[in-house]
Amino acid sequence: MLIGGIDAGGTSINCAVTKYSDKKPDIIQRTNIKTSTPDESLPQIVEFFKPYKIDALGISCFGPIDLDCDSSTYGFITTTPKPGWRNCDFVGYLRNEIDAPIGFDTDVNGAALAELKWGIAQGLKSCLYLTVGTGIGGGAVVEGNLIHGLLHPEMGHILVRRHTNDDFEGTCPNHGDCLEGLASGLAIEKRTGMKGQNITDENDIAWEIVSSYLAQAVVSYTLILSPQKIILGGGVMKHKHLFPLIRSEVKKLLNSYLLKDELLDGINNYIVYPDLGADAGLFGGFALGIDVLGQVKKS
Repeated sequence: MLIGGIDAGGTSINCAVTKYSDKKPDIIQRTNIKTSTPDESLPQIVEFFKPYKIDALGISCFGPIDLDCDSSTYGFITTTPKPGWRNCDFVGYLRNEIDAPIGFDTDVNGAALAELKWGIAQGLKSCLYLTVGTGIGGGAVVEGNLIHGLLHPEMGHILVRRHTNDDFEGTCPNHGDCLEGLASGLAIEKRTGMKGQNITDENDIAWEIVSSYLAQAVVSYTLILSPQKIILGGGVMKHKHLFPLIRSEVKKLLNSYLLKDELLDGINNYIVYPDLGADAGLFGGFALGIDVLGQVKKS
């Protein structure tokens, strides 16, 4: 059996095919498609998968998206600021063109599921994945299940306490100084006038400020969801010197309130970088495809 995976991002759409297996997927073929407009990008996705006659397809998608199966807009990309993609019936289009069951979720939920199945959280029952890039988003698996509810999680838009040396107004168009507005790659660029990769001084105050906000978020997620591991990915987290700053601040903020080794001496193995790297979302697509195939078999 063949499984198709899609990691649909705001810049590019990664598509790949793998053989069904309980082990970490080996990619048979892959392609990268520019996220231009639905009229241009969606037909290219279909053309890529046509030769393979896949048995299931999983999509990890940028959002916000509608995951309510009873909704008339299930499978839509909804209120995204990405030009041309607002109210795009992503799943509906592919369902009409590809004869296979489709699993659909956010890119970060997909990444969390993939890291739990095949990555750094393998063998655990829960984990949280936060991507810190141009924007910030998070997904989580609890007791083996992805978190859904009224909507999907929007972890990048929680509010944080201001760093004493930060008077930056924030970049979020909806909330101004939420976590994304203060700690995303875009926020770093707007605050400093430079892209993060060009800030070579690891002691720059910008890194202290960003790590402070990310640590506050990690503490909130830990106290609310109690994940067994927190995974920080995305372009900003490629600056690995942020990890010790975040871990130290988390310990300071928790102040020994939670007496678990993972939050004390073992914190280096609690707040970690993803094993699957940039392919976490794509492998999330595989994981969603495998899950939906299992649901079809049971029904």
